[in-house]
Amino acid sequence: MPSSSHVSGTTCRLHVSDEVRELAPGFGYLAVEAHGLTNGPSDEAGAALLDEATRRLAGRLDGRAPQDDPHLAAWRAAYTAFGSKPSRTRNSAEALARRALADGGLPRINRLVDLYNALSVAHLIPVGGEDLDRIQGGMRLVRATGDEPFVTAAGGAGTVEHPDAGEVVWCDDEGVTCRRWNWRQGVRTRLTEDSVSALFLLERMAPMSLDALSAAGAELAETLQQACPGARIEIGDIWTP
Repeated sequence: MPSSSHVSGTTCRLHVSDEVRELAPGFGYLAVEAHGLTNGPSDEAGAALLDEATRRLAGRLDGRAPQDDPHLAAWRAAYTAFGSKPSRTRNSAEALARRALADGGLPRINRLVDLYNALSVAHLIPVGGEDLDRIQGGMRLVRATGDEPFVTAAGGAGTVEHPDAGEVVWCDDEGVTCRRWNWRQGVRTRLTEDSVSALFLLERMAPMSLDALSAAGAELAETLQQACPGARIEIGDIWTP
């Protein structure tokens, strides 16, 4: 059976390999593509979104630790299935939730990153944002061979790492764009203050319902439209195995 692919009404083709489908049959995603964005430094509007997301998170957890949420527990199980230690390399939603509840609160990066980080925290769902102008070809979710290049930063300087063999990664024609599914994004395709086109990926594991995934995507699109009134926003179809 060939790997499944998905265009989802957007211009960037996305593929999920059979190996990943077999590893996590409860996985699914929703792609939101945006063109004509205006990014910039973090501002008061973004700070308000992050603060409100933290309040929504606290209400949802009601005193529980983030990893005790059923959706994040399912992500921990998926990480364990491909050989990663979920307490050491947390999925992006859990990592952000823990920061939101800590004394320092959520980081401020730039307007677009703050916006999708807030959405991630409010819905407890991993959300990634990629600069469409920097993606080479389509994007694929695969289990790595270990030879793929991953451009990251260490000590303030750029460096190239390689994923572990069998690790689940997002990649394009040039290399890995995100390691350990959604743990660490590479610097090559991340959203900067100069980004004008973006692909946002909202990733779910069962038991998160498809209706909840759709609602998160709709909220992201609405918030993007409010922040960038001239932008063209396209919500793709939900992909599931």
